[in-house]
Amino acid sequence: MTEAREALRGYEDRDLPALADLWVAAWRETGFAIDFDARRAWLAERLAAHRAAGGAIVVGLDGDGRPAGFVTIDPANGYLDQLCVAPAERGSGLARALLDAAKRLSPDLVDLDVNEANARARRFYDREGFAVVGAGASAQSGLPTLRLRWTRS
Repeated sequence: MTEAREALRGYEDRDLPALADLWVAAWRETGFAIDFDARRAWLAERLAAHRAAGGAIVVGLDGDGRPAGFVTIDPANGYLDQLCVAPAERGSGLARALLDAAKRLSPDLVDLDVNEANARARRFYDREGFAVVGAGASAQSGLPTLRLRWTRS
């Protein structure tokens, strides 16, 4: 296991600017026609509300100790709202390490919504044992989404 995959820690307030930067960069790479820079404030509010409601945020660090990804999970209901990895970390195992951290915090169930057109994310979640259990649309973008679920076997 590489150092980046092992370097996980809890969220600290000083992480927000770096997490917002990597979130914008990662979403830009998806090709969705959304102004993610304009949604930085939304992300900050979302993360703050998640923490205030008892949710956990786990931050993955790169080899230099800088935030390189993060995952949010609500241990009470298993809802994973955000899993984001910097484009430079794709394929490094960091996304799997963050997902594994979320599964440790919610060991029986993880639910999430994924953009239906995000083929890379869908392949990742399929490899990680998630199944489609519903469909919907993003409240922010209106784009079609799929509800995915992982349960402990």
